[in-house]
Amino acid sequence: MSNPNHGHRLRTGRQSESGRIYLLTAVTQGRQQFFKDWRMGRFLVHEFRRAQESGNATSIAWVVMPDHFHWLVELHNGDLPKLMQTTKSRSARAINKERGCHETLWQNGYFDRALRREEDLKAAARYIIANPLRAGLVTSVRDYSLWDAIWL
Repeated sequence: MSNPNHGHRLRTGRQSESGRIYLLTAVTQGRQQFFKDWRMGRFLVHEFRRAQESGNATSIAWVVMPDHFHWLVELHNGDLPKLMQTTKSRSARAINKERGCHETLWQNGYFDRALRREEDLKAAARYIIANPLRAGLVTSVRDYSLWDAIWL
């Protein structure tokens, strides 16, 4: 995001729809690399799983990068703003508790893109999962621990 103060406007005029598949992206405050420590990333992963267990969304694929995440979900109950607010808020509280601090973890807002039914979900998932490769963090996806997809 070029202007961190306009994050609240990213959703203006947009509606979320149950049963639709979305690619969601959220970025840490100031692009701080909180998730370079994979243990901090596990707190976020726990929230992805919690969203699924609560029936709000089905995770199709996700990757947690050092300073952001990509999450491919099918939305069920609720809406995207609530899903993202809950996920970001709960993960921030858990991470701050673990780190013994009270930092702002996430930038305001998030990015979303609704996928059309005819789009290849596996191709979208592969793109998400390949993020650590493209970023030069690993030479093989198998060497990166913070990702998953339903096809595994």
